Amino acid sequence: MLSLCASGFILLGSDFPQSPYVVVLGTAQDGGLPHAGCKKQCCENTWGQSNAHKKVTSIGIVDPQSEKSWIIDATPDFPAQTHTVTQIHSTSLEGIFLSHAHIGHYAGLIHLGREVMGSKNTEVFAMPRMRSFLENNGPWNQLVELNNIAIQPMRNGESVKLTNQLWIEPFQVPHRDEFSETVGFRISGPSRSLVYIPDIDKWSKWKTNIKTIIMESSFALLDGTFFAGNEIPNRNMSEIPHPFVVESMNLMHHLPESEKEKIHFIHLNHTNPLHDPESSEAKSVQNKGFNIAREGQIFPL
Repeated sequence: MLSLCASGFILLGSDFPQSPYVVVLGTAQDGGLPHAGCKKQCCENTWGQSNAHKKVTSIGIVDPQSEKSWIIDATPDFPAQTHTVTQIHSTSLEGIFLSHAHIGHYAGLIHLGREVMGSKNTEVFAMPRMRSFLENNGPWNQLVELNNIAIQPMRNGESVKLTNQLWIEPFQVPHRDEFSETVGFRISGPSRSLVYIPDIDKWSKWKTNIKTIIMESSFALLDGTFFAGNEIPNRNMSEIPHPFVVESMNLMHHLPESEKEKIHFIHLNHTNPLHDPESSEAKSVQNKGFNIAREGQIFPL
């Protein structure tokens, strides 16, 4: 059965809410876990343990009454994640919202093409630069030309109505925008709202106060790519300037407990010790009043 936890989310059980909700479809950074080419212990120990594999970060928006769903980002795990929202949650997939043009967030679109699903006018919601990227680069432009996808425009700060009780609003955030802009999303239901920011540069680069965003939302799934700055010793971390989890916790330290428990770190790099719920780092996050997103979690809206 489903049980309501102190932090407000519902754990996956045999039943699902009858009102709109968000379901976590994946929690890993773009390459998943285990990670291609990684010979570190974090990956070597997981190849033979299928239950330890982590899908790439994505969330599903589910409306049980209309039996419709939407996915944010088309990841390399798109087949399994589509199966989850359509078969396990018994909905029809109505559309895909893209956050940006880094490979883990759009590469799954290829499954909509003639080689796999051969879909017909699947709605793909994209910001202006993201739309241009898809329309002017192969193989993505073939999806457009063959009407496998129908690109729907998104604009910064403008809400999109999904149903009479569901809305989604994209908002731009600073990130490495080589090919497209980057957005987070606010998803609003009849009773609650959830903010989703899987990728962002340091919080200080954003003109918006993240603490205000948290206080205005019921739940916050935030970029937790790296736990700390020593995770990739041979890499210049300034080239991948995500907010470290330890930095985010320090920034949010003075928030009331009721606000901190809204926060769930997501988009964890394969090196991130938070993948292991028994790690000392994971326990420290929980002891400080924060949470770590887990696949299958449900957030009622």
